[in-house]
Amino acid sequence: MSAELYSKEETLDLRKRLVGPSCKLFFPEDPVKIVRAEGQYIYDEKGRRYLDCINNVSHVGHCHPVVVKAAHEQNKVLNTNTRYLHDNLVEYATRLSKTLPEKLCIFYFVNSGAYHGHLTSLIDISPYKFRKLEGQKEWVHVVPLPDSYRGPYRENHEDPGAAYANEVKKCIDEAHRKNHKIAAFFIESLPSVAGHIIPPAGYFQKVAEYVRGAGGVFVADEIQVGFGRVGKHFWAFQLQGEDFAPDIVTMGKPMGNGHPIACAITTKEIADAFTGTGVEYFNTFGGNPVSCAIGLAVLDVIEKENLMHRATEVGNYMMELLNKQKSKHGMVGDVRGVGLFIGVDLVKDHEKRTPATAEAEFIIRRLKQEHIVVSTDGPHGNVIKFKPPMCFTKENAKFVVDALDKILTGIVCQLPSSANQKTVIKGILSVQ
Repeated sequence: MSAELYSKEETLDLRKRLVGPSCKLFFPEDPVKIVRAEGQYIYDEKGRRYLDCINNVSHVGHCHPVVVKAAHEQNKVLNTNTRYLHDNLVEYATRLSKTLPEKLCIFYFVNSGAYHGHLTSLIDISPYKFRKLEGQKEWVHVVPLPDSYRGPYRENHEDPGAAYANEVKKCIDEAHRKNHKIAAFFIESLPSVAGHIIPPAGYFQKVAEYVRGAGGVFVADEIQVGFGRVGKHFWAFQLQGEDFAPDIVTMGKPMGNGHPIACAITTKEIADAFTGTGVEYFNTFGGNPVSCAIGLAVLDVIEKENLMHRATEVGNYMMELLNKQKSKHGMVGDVRGVGLFIGVDLVKDHEKRTPATAEAEFIIRRLKQEHIVVSTDGPHGNVIKFKPPMCFTKENAKFVVDALDKILTGIVCQLPSSANQKTVIKGILSVQ
């Protein structure tokens, strides 16, 4: 099935003619044509192997044989919707429930998440999207991102978690002054697109107190960072402590290792309130037997291959290597992360923490030449992100950091002249 129908040039030409231009490519000036993948590696049409450092969707490894077999075996027998009884659905919900706080016990399966909101109702609450369109609606309130590196309350603050939570309280108070009520607070458990941010300790607990006190619910988005990626815990929100549990958790991407499956989990009280509206919930593909078989296989692999321990061990090793780069290269302003969720914040100078946006773009293209696929995140596009498949090894980590070291060492003479010019900084840090 990996045989090519077209040359790379023909494929690119057909894509330009037939696929919507808003569907972007990595490395648009020289895109990579991928024909197969295995584990943490992807292969182009010429057989060249690339180390994949950003595909958190292929969570347990590209084309994992256990997952592929589960899909094939179930697909040979039956695939239908949830209006029929089937063991896979309830077994999967049972397995997932054992990883979550007890109160999160009602599951709504869907076939895929809405990436930053492809529905207007979700675009309206996503700063990542609405700032590029019509702007912020009056009923949407954006609070400062709990970023202790770039935000107003930094690493030297005595209690940045409480300080950032107080910004949420101020926002709630202002909304009340305008006679607005609070419905919900949405946040990624570890804001990724926002720059690979690690919220300070105690932040979620205090925010939940203020939001619930105002009649709202706390929604934790685990779509990028769940399923053991942080190593220490199965869910990233658990990093905040055992005394915190969201009211709703969303999950997707790594859930099916590349197969479209997602889920929202909530409390019985919230589910009962939804049922009380009289509106039936039905999703044609959500929770089908094949999707649930795949989800179960992913859970099996995470457990049997001890991938959470690997995430901790390899992640700690990579953080150690990257922090040595921080000591060696002035452009590395901050290294932050947990498990196999790591961000390298590049700066023009340490004191001002001016984002090195052009330099970051240059580096990811140079890494591509070394057959390493990475990307950038953050409001300024200056944070190199690492979210590899969980089978990523210490050898992979060293290979990447050695390549980064080589590029950083020679970057002054290699950068295009425009990259040395002052970068205009746009955007506002916010929870998204």
